[in-house]
This record gives sequence, C-alpha cells and structure tokens, in this order.
Amino acid sequence: MWFKFSRIILRNRLLILVLLGLVTIFMGYRAQFVTMSYQLAQMLPKSDSTYIEYQKFKSTFGKDGSVVVAGINDDRLFELSNFNAWYDLTHNIKKIKVAFNVNGKDTLVAGVTEALSVANSYILIKNQAKKRFDFEQIIKRKPQTQIELDSLKKVLYSLPFYNGYLYTDSTSITLIAITLNANVLDSRYRNELFEKIDLEVLKFHEKTGIKIHISGLPYIRANSTTKVKDEILIFLILSILITSFILYLFFRSFKVTMYSMLVVTVGVIWSAGIQSLFGYKITILTGLIPPLIIVIGIPNCIFLLNKYHSEFKNHGNQIKALSRVIQKTGNAIFLTNTTTALGFATFIFTKSAILIEFGILAAIDIFMVFVLSILIIPIIFSFLKAPKKRHTKHLENKLMIKIVSFLEYLVKYQRRAVYIVTVIVVIISIYGVSLITTTGNIIDDLPKNDPIVEDLKFFEKKFNGVMPFEVIIDTKKKNGVFANNGKTLYKIQKLQRELSKHKEFSKPLSITEVIKFSYQAYKKGNPKFYILPPATELKKLKKYVKNDDRKNNFSSFIDKDNQVTRVSFRMTDIGSKEMDVLLSEIRPKIDAIFSPEEYNISLTGTSVMFLKGTNYLVENLLTSLTLAIILIASLMSVLFSSVRMVLVSLVPNLLPLLTTAGLMGFFGIPIKPSTILIFSIAFGISVDDTIHFLAKYRQELKLQKWNIKEAVYMALRETGVSMIYTSIILFFGFGVFTVSSFGGTIALGILVSVTLLFAMMADLVLLPSLLLSLDKALTTKAFKKEPLIEIFDEEEDINLDKLKVRPIKHQELN
Repeated sequence: MWFKFSRIILRNRLLILVLLGLVTIFMGYRAQFVTMSYQLAQMLPKSDSTYIEYQKFKSTFGKDGSVVVAGINDDRLFELSNFNAWYDLTHNIKKIKVAFNVNGKDTLVAGVTEALSVANSYILIKNQAKKRFDFEQIIKRKPQTQIELDSLKKVLYSLPFYNGYLYTDSTSITLIAITLNANVLDSRYRNELFEKIDLEVLKFHEKTGIKIHISGLPYIRANSTTKVKDEILIFLILSILITSFILYLFFRSFKVTMYSMLVVTVGVIWSAGIQSLFGYKITILTGLIPPLIIVIGIPNCIFLLNKYHSEFKNHGNQIKALSRVIQKTGNAIFLTNTTTALGFATFIFTKSAILIEFGILAAIDIFMVFVLSILIIPIIFSFLKAPKKRHTKHLENKLMIKIVSFLEYLVKYQRRAVYIVTVIVVIISIYGVSLITTTGNIIDDLPKNDPIVEDLKFFEKKFNGVMPFEVIIDTKKKNGVFANNGKTLYKIQKLQRELSKHKEFSKPLSITEVIKFSYQAYKKGNPKFYILPPATELKKLKKYVKNDDRKNNFSSFIDKDNQVTRVSFRMTDIGSKEMDVLLSEIRPKIDAIFSPEEYNISLTGTSVMFLKGTNYLVENLLTSLTLAIILIASLMSVLFSSVRMVLVSLVPNLLPLLTTAGLMGFFGIPIKPSTILIFSIAFGISVDDTIHFLAKYRQELKLQKWNIKEAVYMALRETGVSMIYTSIILFFGFGVFTVSSFGGTIALGILVSVTLLFAMMADLVLLPSLLLSLDKALTTKAFKKEPLIEIFDEEEDINLDKLKVRPIKHQELN
C-alpha cells in the first residue's frame, strides 16, 4: 500500500503542491475569522443538574457575574478634595460608553449600567401624603465645605443597609460597585470598557495618591483572556525559534530546517482555518494548539529526513531513497500520529464543551500535520539536489553514537541495576502519589504576586470576597414569599444569620434586607429599626410598596409571581475541596430552616458552577486517560498481534506517568483541570517511541533469523538517535509553555517535558531490558504470528534502483 502511495506522491508532485497551496490560501482566508472566546468556559454538560439550576437562575434574575468592584483602604477619603475626586470617579465610571456592534455597525452604548458608592448612594424617605417611599440621593452634588461633607457622612453611616456592602465598620474602607452591560461583557468590546475604567481609576490615583484595588469575576476573566491572547503569539514564536535552532544543530542544514518549518507553518495555518470552519473560538486550551502543531509536527520531519539521508547514504539513489522514506517511515509515523491523536481525542468523551472542542481540533490537526509531512517533505526534496556528504554527516554524530552505545551497555550488562532503579522509582513515586491533593480556584493558575491576585485578596480580607454565590428559595406557590405573615422572610433572616457564622461569606443582599431598609425609612430613618418588623408592621409596609410605581426595582430579588426569591452573597475564592466541605456543612443547616417538603432550595452562582465543573472535569479526565490507554493498547495489539507484547510495552509508558504523578505530590502540584490534561497528552505522545522501537525490533527479528539479542541491539542502534532527537525537540518544545503567566500552563510545560524525558529513557533502556529478560517466553511466540497491520520490512523492498521521476515539460508549467 505504501509503495503505491509513494508512486502517486512522487509522480504527481507538482499537482499535489498546487492543491496544497490552494488549500493553504483558503485556510489562511478562513483563519482571519477565528475570534477569542469572551464567555466563561462551559465545563459542565447541559444535562447536568447544576448547569440546569444555574440556567433557571439566570432566566429569572439575570446574570450573576457582571459586577466589578473598585475599593480603597485610606482614612483620607473623607477629606473634601479626596471625597470629591471619589464623587467624580463614581459618576465618570457610570457615564462610560463603548463601541458595540449593533446591526452590523459600531455604535456607542452604555458600558456600565450602574456605579454605586457612598458618593451617590440612595436613601428611602417616607412620603406620608402619598403613602409610599421616595428614593433620594444622599449626595446630590459635590460637597462645598468640610463641614457639609462631615454632615453627609453621618447620614451615610446611619444606614446599616450599606454596611458590609459599600463600606465596612471602618470609615477608611469603601468601594464602588460597578454593574457592567452584560452584552458588552461577553464581547471583544469589553477590553475597551476595562481600559476606560482603568483610565478613570488612574486619574483618581494621580489626583489623590490613594491606591485603588479592582476585582470581580468579569475583571479577572477579561485580564485572563487578554493574557491568553498575548501568550498564543509568544508560544508560537518561541516554539518556532527553539525547534528551528535544535533542528539546525542536529542536521547542520538551513534547507532541512527551513522546509521542516514550512511543514508546521502550513499546519498552523490549516489548524486556524479548521477551527474557523468548526466555528470554535479561541480558549485557554485551543490557544495551545498552534505551538502543539509545531512541537508534534517536527518529529515527523525528523524521522522522514533521517530515513532519507540514511537511505541515500546506503545506495546514492535520490528517488529510491525518497520512495523508501514514504514506504518504510510512512506507516510508522501514521501509527504514531494515530496514537497521539487518540490521546487528544479521548477529551471528546468528557461532555465538557471546552474539552470537546480541544479534543476534536487537536486530533484533526495532528492527522492533518501527518498528511502535510508525508507529502511536503518527499516532494520538496525531490526537487532539490541530492544530499552531499556534509548533509548526511549528522548520521555519524559521535556524541549520539556514544550515548546510544552507553544505553546499549546498560541493556547488555546492567539489566539488574535497571530493574532495581525502576523498582525504587516506582516505590518513591507511589509515595508521592499519596501526597497529591485535588483542588481548583478561579485564580489558581495566576502567580501569587499578580496584581489581580493581590487585589482579590484585598477584597477577601476586607469584604469576604467577590465571587458570586446564590441561595435560591422556591416556595412552591404563588405569593409564597410573603404568605403566612411573612414566615419565609423570617426563615431567610435565620438563614442569613446562620451563614454569617462562616467567614467565607460576605453580608447578603436579599428581599429581607430591602424590607429592613424600608422599615428603617418607615421609622423616620432611625438605625435601630433596621430590623425585620413583626407581621402587623409588615402589612403597613405593604401598603407603601403597593403605592410605589418603582416597586419593579425589587425584581432583582424576587420573581414576578412572588414565588421564588434569592439571597445573594459574595464569597472568597476558596479551593474546590474546601468548597465541597463548606457546602456539605451548610446544606443540612439550610434544610433544617427550609423544610424540603415546603421549599425547593438551590445553591448556585458562578462559585458553585466552578466547583462542580472542576470536580466534573477531574473525574472525566481520569476516565479519558483510562480510555486513551485502552484505545492505544488495542491499536498496539492489532499492530503486534500479541496481548503479552502490549502489556510489556505499556510498562515503559505508564511508568513515566506514575513518576510524574509522584513529582506532583512531592512538589505540591494539585490535581486540577489544567494539570490532569498532562497525562492524556503525555501518554499519547510517549507511546510513539515505543511503536517505533517495537516496529524496528520486529523487522530486525526477521533479519536476524529470530536472534532476540541481536534484534534488540540493532533496534536500539537504529532507532536510538531519532528517538533522542525527537525527545529533545519535544522536551524543549513543551518547555516554551513555562514562560506563561498561568500556573496550569507552566505545569503543563514542565510536567509533559519531564514525562516525555522519562518515557524516552524507559523506551531505550527498560523496554529493551524487558525484551531480553523475558526472552523466548514472550517475544518469539508473540511475533511468529503475522500482525493485521504490517510495518514495512526493510528486506522486502521493491527494486527501485531504476525508478525516476518524469521531468516536467515547459508547457506543463504554463
């Protein structure tokens, strides 16, 4: 089959190049339509109960993660000039407009729907004549004197409703709650919005010298997305530079380097085009694909070019060498790319949108880069002059020969030491695995000294956090919130007191707090009446609310049927493990207050969604890793027609995974979505070397007339150099991810690099040792039966000595 492919490729080389060029132009055109994802990643499947509850919450009350807070801790705030600057900041932020696409045209729209601070907060005034409450701003204009400001300050701090929300007990700590336009927030225009907010904050700081901290889920998301966008280009450039440099060191040829980079560059263009055709947006995961294409595609080129130079050196026939490259190497790299693609494709079974997209694109792109490699390298080099002696000199690299000879020495004479070291590594790794923890924070992947992390910690310390947490109370009947003399309201108050015992929660916002605020106004603003009134007083308040044509302002706390209400908290960004413990503690308390027979209580919000999503991903990624092992093992059983051989071959591939897991335990790297990816990716790539080695070993067994020792040694000599080359490329290629500002991406780079290094050593030392030690009990029985998929035998070449490529006539070029 591969002989036919080689004939088709080399006889139609010009046509293939033209077709590849046209497809590349089309993919390049499509690539311009790929956009960043500005929405929170969907980790849970749509059928998950937590996801369904969150969607119900959003349909009733709107989006929860659209508030940004800007806070200060400075006792100079209530100096007249500083307060007026705070007044200006609040109103300037509220006036921010940004360009937004409306019906295909960029139009200025409000980027901020509300900005609330002590500088523009409201008070309720009892209107005795109209039997209603009037909303009035406490500060209608900038204070003119310090005495006026001090008087207004007393009014502000006589309203407990704002205590814990806009300010704390200390007069030096306060914030601006900025509600953003949800449509702008989920679009590319949000960058402009945050730039304008940052600009206003900077003006305030320059004018007053007071430092402002900014945080909130939208702000964290926007900054993370911007960093991802910037890092994609950095990863791409670094991976190109590093792989180019290493290629040149190996081959000492600009042509080899240039055309290898051409293959992966075309691959990157195609990958962007394919992403556009699927309609997928760039996320923190799909953003890794372009550098992955480079890192995974270059080893294909190395194997092809190594074989080309080796064949040409043997017989000096360029076309015969290129044809044999396709025949002998094509099947092997097809299988290795298949196993790598399978490693990524298993993410499709996680039912998580972000991982499914990553798995689909990565698997398709890996097959695509294989096709490009097997087409472009032989065709391009068929047009070039035959290699000279200096081009094949790398095959005699003395350093590599010494390294392979040392590995052969270990396999020949130190197998006992190899096994002892392996057992020790396994024992230490198992202990390390026992130390691994599972966790996940929203800012977990950001460095601790990042301004975003520092600002979030400020709000966690002063206001108990900014992450949304919602308790949804369904009374199961219309008007149930106010029925039975306000029984549900008193239960809500009890719930709030119970949850206030947990330091993770901020002061809540709820219909109960609004009623307490109203009752204080009803009692002429006396702070001691900021309480939930008795049933008789509730009836009096109800008259005032009915007469208020602005009662729809309460729609953010209660649905139109007065059946469902919410209690909104902000909370600290605790880990998913701690969140699990917290939820297990508060759930029984909630059920004790709200009987499940009378109420349906849902715990939702972005914090809960993230927790459930993290747990879901970790569980499903472990499943995908198991599936990857099973699929790849099944493929190898078809390849080698031996279950025993598959079991032996899995040892040098599972050992590096165990070692990496052990290192994670020792260095305190937790299991989380960004690190669990490492194992599926590393396993899919590391098994490639095993296939190359065993395929060569099978060939050598036939050549050496079933002399197992000689077959092992020959396979080690023949594949050792290429395996070392590709492992070095992969090691440094994945190493580029260590320059990321995201902890998960850094861990991905370090741990995959280390895993692949361990895998190379296991394939070149442990696997040959096992083959020799198990000897005839394993190898002869396993390999006497012909496999369903045959790797091309070197001694069964069709005579291609006279094979030539027909020259292209001048008129065919016109």
